[in-house]
Amino acid sequence: METKGDIRLMEYKVENLNQLITASLITSQENGAAIVSINGKTRSLKIIRSVGNQLEFICDNKFHIVKIIEDVSSYVRLIIDGRQISLRKHSNLAQILGKSSSRGQMGVSENSLSSQIPGRVVGIMVKVGQKVKKGESIAVLESMKMQIAVKAHKDGTIKDIKVKEGSTVARNDLIGTIE
Repeated sequence: METKGDIRLMEYKVENLNQLITASLITSQENGAAIVSINGKTRSLKIIRSVGNQLEFICDNKFHIVKIIEDVSSYVRLIIDGRQISLRKHSNLAQILGKSSSRGQMGVSENSLSSQIPGRVVGIMVKVGQKVKKGESIAVLESMKMQIAVKAHKDGTIKDIKVKEGSTVARNDLIGTIE
């Protein structure tokens, strides 16, 4: 991914296609609307609904549904309008997205502990004020009948926990703070 002014450029390799897909955000608005460029063609995009691992949106006046069925470190498998595809991820995608996130998360810092997946909080393993070591489980999220531990990214003390058991989180939502 590279940035040109406010434009963020991503390149995607779709399994079984010889063509690299280039996409960039041109402008975005608070209401979920955006102007994007896909392979050099400008398109209007409006997010209708995002729940769990499913996204509904309109692109150039056509309704689409995208469902994430598998998301691992090297690729993501999606169903787009009933057709399954796999996208290879850039090896440093998490760091790239973290540095350039346009979601405008307030208070996100090196002390912030974020969810890696969308899901439901099924367990909180620590209390505020507790000392933790890097790699220690802080919370457990459930998504698509799988449970994933959110682990401490550094040694420190739990300053706060922003979620409760039973609540739902989106990818990159703030779970808590470690100082």
